[in-house]
Amino acid sequence: MKITSATVVDHFRVSLRFDDGTSGMADLSPLAGRGVFRAWDEKGVFEQLSISPAGALHWPGDLDLCPDALYLQVAGKSAGEVFPALRETLAHA
Repeated sequence: MKITSATVVDHFRVSLRFDDGTSGMADLSPLAGRGVFRAWDEKGVFEQLSISPAGALHWPGDLDLCPDALYLQVAGKSAGEVFPALRETLAHA
């Protein structure tokens, strides 16, 4: 799962499109101001969003967000729905 386009809509909300055509809005506000994401509190940092070669969201200072978790949020699906092998592993645990 890779992000193919990302646009800042407003502070801490991003419009995303994934390589399978899924698109939608991701609200990143629950992360803002916490741990490494305090960097977003600095004026203009959040808006410096880019996409890494691995298809993750990227900001200055090597701050990245995994595309898989964002996909689950945008698609409104569980990890088991998107990753069937994970569902099987959890069923046998």
